Amino acid sequence: MKTQLELAIEGIVTSQMEKVAEDEGFAAYEICSRVAAGEIVIPNNPCRSAQKVVGIGKGLRTKVNASIGTSSDICNIDLEIRKAKIAESEGADTLMELSTGGDLDKIRRLTLENCMLPVGNVPLYQAFCEASRKYRNPNRLDPEYLFELIERQLSDGISFMAIHCGINRFSIERLRNQGYRYGGLVSKGGTFMVSWMEYNNRENPLYEQFDRVCGLMKKYDAVLSLGNGIRAGAIHDSHDRSQMAEMIINCELAELGREMGCQMMVEGPGHVPLDEIEGNIMLEKRMSGNAPYYVLGPIPADSCAGYDHIAAAIGAASSARYGADLVCYITPAEHLALPNEDDVREGVRATRLAVRVGDIAKYPDRREHEKKVAILRRDTKWNEQLKLIMFPEKAREIRSSRIPEDKQTCSMCGDFCAMQRGRSLFSKDIKDDKLLSSVNP
Repeated sequence: MKTQLELAIEGIVTSQMEKVAEDEGFAAYEICSRVAAGEIVIPNNPCRSAQKVVGIGKGLRTKVNASIGTSSDICNIDLEIRKAKIAESEGADTLMELSTGGDLDKIRRLTLENCMLPVGNVPLYQAFCEASRKYRNPNRLDPEYLFELIERQLSDGISFMAIHCGINRFSIERLRNQGYRYGGLVSKGGTFMVSWMEYNNRENPLYEQFDRVCGLMKKYDAVLSLGNGIRAGAIHDSHDRSQMAEMIINCELAELGREMGCQMMVEGPGHVPLDEIEGNIMLEKRMSGNAPYYVLGPIPADSCAGYDHIAAAIGAASSARYGADLVCYITPAEHLALPNEDDVREGVRATRLAVRVGDIAKYPDRREHEKKVAILRRDTKWNEQLKLIMFPEKAREIRSSRIPEDKQTCSMCGDFCAMQRGRSLFSKDIKDDKLLSSVNP
């Protein structure tokens, strides 16, 4: 079986490429061309009989990923299924199943059965969990078992995997030579791999046998997302030598993986101050040959616990503006607890809002929709306006809880409605009737 990348290089437009073109408003040959260049990926493991087709990459709407999963403290499979369904209903584009507690095979398979989104995961989580259970020491993980596990998860229908191939002895040496970090190591998979390498005095097998990793991903046409196991967990660690060493390696691996016919993404960057986000994305795009960039946050401050989803939304808007392609949501529970159902809902909403703000700046044609909303708001056409906004149910709930005496206004201004007064003053000058009818929702 050939991958989407290999078929695109041959000039073959697949049904998945056609669907992405239809959804995004492009000609199918344009999508095919960008897939061939490695600038767009389509996570669509054929082992799943039905899943949503999603394109991620250059020129496309910035996508939102929601993550769910059990922990060693809270393991409720029904809760995780409900969270997956909430993420899908709220408009997430992809889902990551990141469980570390309970029957991990069962949880993964039930998630795949109960969700239409492309599902990704981090295979190191299950590998180290099972090594801990079997040996009481995760550092005794057998690398051969890791590769067997990757294939098992792919055969279940996982469409993209965050695999920590870019951690190697060189990047660990940079971490040691710089005197560790202000925020420490924050990636579970990355930290366990560093620990395994130090304990066994061996190179990362995922780096050492990268061609084997790509071979497994190609077999199932899954997207290899090069995980950032040394991402910054504090803004003072942003772009330190260890993070940059891993980023350079991941960008090199993205190029090598494409040459092997594997669909590739690069991950980054963690906690990043707002003024460094543009530079981070420019570096990833330049060094990887425009491989799609999957960003975690980024969170531009370290002191926002409880409202990290808002801090991350600020970072995500900036990331989308400068070229990020897939944004992993952050919930209000970040840094504090395992997310519950409400946290998932708020995380998806905040991130969707953020990437829309970024896309409006990145793609000027997206502003036409905002113009139509503005005109309807100016003309106090409430019902029509509510059909076009992102969160109509929330808007109706707020409006109906404080109904104004004059239904054409809102209770913020009441008799002093600026919209009504301004419209009456300039009614003869309004020239946008044709505009309203021409703008698509």
